Amino acid sequence: MTEYLPSYVRGEWWTPSSPERSAEVRDASTGDVVTLVSTEGLDLAGALEHARSVGQKSLGALTFHQRAVLLKQFALALTERKDELYALSSRTGATKNDSWVDIDGGIGVLFSYSGKGRRELPNSRVHVDGPVEPLSKDGSFLGRHVYTTLPGVAVQINAFNFPVWGSLEKFAPAFLAGMPTVVKPATPTGYLAEAMVRILVESGLLPDGSLQLVSGSVPDLFENLRLGDIVGFTGSASTAESLKAHPAVQTGGVRFTAETDSINASVLGTDAVEGTPEFDAYVRQLVTEMTTKAGQKCTAIRRAIVPTGSADAVIAAVQARIADKTVLGDPRAEGVTMGPLASTAQRDEVLRQVGRLQTAGGRIVVGTTDAPEVRLTDGGTGVAPEGAFVSPLLLQFDDSRTDAAHLIEAFGPVSSLLTYDTTADAAALVARGGGSLVTSIATHDPVQAVDLAARIAPFNGRMLLLDRDDARSSTGHGSPLPNLVHGGPGRAGGGEELGGIRAVLHHMQRTAVQGSPEMLTALTGVWHAGAAAHSDGRHPFRKSLAELRIGDQIVSASREVTLADIETFAHFTGDTFYAHMDETAAAANPFFPGRVAHGYLLVSWAAGLFVDPEPGPVLANYGLENLRFITPVSPGDTIRVELTAKQITPRETDEYGEVRWDAVIRNQSDELVATYDVLTLVNKEPTPEVAAA
Repeated sequence: MTEYLPSYVRGEWWTPSSPERSAEVRDASTGDVVTLVSTEGLDLAGALEHARSVGQKSLGALTFHQRAVLLKQFALALTERKDELYALSSRTGATKNDSWVDIDGGIGVLFSYSGKGRRELPNSRVHVDGPVEPLSKDGSFLGRHVYTTLPGVAVQINAFNFPVWGSLEKFAPAFLAGMPTVVKPATPTGYLAEAMVRILVESGLLPDGSLQLVSGSVPDLFENLRLGDIVGFTGSASTAESLKAHPAVQTGGVRFTAETDSINASVLGTDAVEGTPEFDAYVRQLVTEMTTKAGQKCTAIRRAIVPTGSADAVIAAVQARIADKTVLGDPRAEGVTMGPLASTAQRDEVLRQVGRLQTAGGRIVVGTTDAPEVRLTDGGTGVAPEGAFVSPLLLQFDDSRTDAAHLIEAFGPVSSLLTYDTTADAAALVARGGGSLVTSIATHDPVQAVDLAARIAPFNGRMLLLDRDDARSSTGHGSPLPNLVHGGPGRAGGGEELGGIRAVLHHMQRTAVQGSPEMLTALTGVWHAGAAAHSDGRHPFRKSLAELRIGDQIVSASREVTLADIETFAHFTGDTFYAHMDETAAAANPFFPGRVAHGYLLVSWAAGLFVDPEPGPVLANYGLENLRFITPVSPGDTIRVELTAKQITPRETDEYGEVRWDAVIRNQSDELVATYDVLTLVNKEPTPEVAAA
């Protein structure tokens, strides 16, 4: 007896008892029933409230770095059991390579966000955005922008084509932001998303309420959402528009982000004629995008835009490469490189859209809409009427401006060939898509690349410049990367999934905060000039992270700068710039009163003035940032330095952390000479020698 696919809500696995309505999910190759799906009787409102209460509490107790460490552990848990996911993935129609893109790609997103979270976010719960904005002359009133976690639940409505990657690429940034997630996978492949969630649940690593799964429809979802919640949708543009129009989004304050279907383009440059590396790379990429995941990718190339004189050569090359490289069949059969679509319903929809393209003037120049002969699991070949197989199809339009070519998407192994005469024509064709996730340009001519890129960038979320220099290393037209924006304007939905920390910030609220230095220091965990500073007689470099406090400070003695010092530094380093060596030339410079000290001499002396040289908790100088030279220093001037513990960031997986110090150099008149941040690596706990002392 076929079982129902369970949901995971409120910390428990749930299945319907005796639903009146359910959906059958079938194997994409054989048509065998895999599972039944229904949410009849599921308490969706309770699941959402569980996320807002239990999930928010458990994630809110963790810092960005602690969440980042968990993301890595999730990735390792999935890696240990990914063979289970691969076995199920073949039932969705995915080949081993397709499954790698989905499963390993999703795991890679977890690893990536784990690393970025620990490198680019503080080990706290508030993220500071941008510099301090002084709001008073005396420095007693400041402004700052901060990001804090939204108080609700992140609901994912995912597409059928990437059940693992599609879930994890939304989950990772939401989790890092501290926002609990409810995953609603598409029904045809939802059983693979369920297996992924089950592995995470069984790992015991998930904070309570941080991840829930709804297997099936959610008709009353938006009625149960409220201010502080966010919906991340992947699917058709028409569905996105209808969801976006819901009152919960329009007037209820629910955030809605969408990544929708996209008539992406790939432009072959006029210089990339047959026989060039760029031509070969273009054809290779086009066929890859037509056949990977059977073309069921939101980033797939739907429009191949080529110079008029290259059309026949491209058609012939695509035909030859498909014949040589593509074996259509059941993914479990040996040698198969392209599987079926996710369902027979999807197969029928793709063929219907191909029919519309044909009616509008598209001629099939590669492939056929007839039921294809495919390789079966027993090694033989034959037609599989219960399978969702479609041959790779390339259509050519004699009139490249035909609306249908830029509006109709057959979401399968289908592309349209369009020709152009000038670069301006090519850019205009790209723009007719109404906004895309990605466009690639194959050319080795920088002038042509810059011209095209400048024209089409406003219509794309991402652009790939493909040539002989990056053809081998390029991740490809259709590969979204966690550190780059995945989204696009217009028809593509207007969202920005992924994009590194940008995607994390989508799940947070940016707020402008005004207050005194003391209050902003308390709120942000970052010391602000004017807030209390502490000098307890013990050098801050003698303190481990366990002992150091924000605002701990040392004020150095003064040191006089002599002309001999300046000349010694100049000759020793080779920096004999005239401002340091020629009194007349320096005085003629509008910035200097005469010969002045090197800025780097002052920074070097400052280190000597504030450093404590003995071994101790401070392990290393990690870097220097935001250096600005403000007031020139002349021979006879004196300088001193104020060093204040500005930010303390323990590293979750190491025995040390990072301390950011606010460094200020002043002269004898108390004028600001230079400002910068010093970074040091410091032990978390006192060293035995220091503790004994």
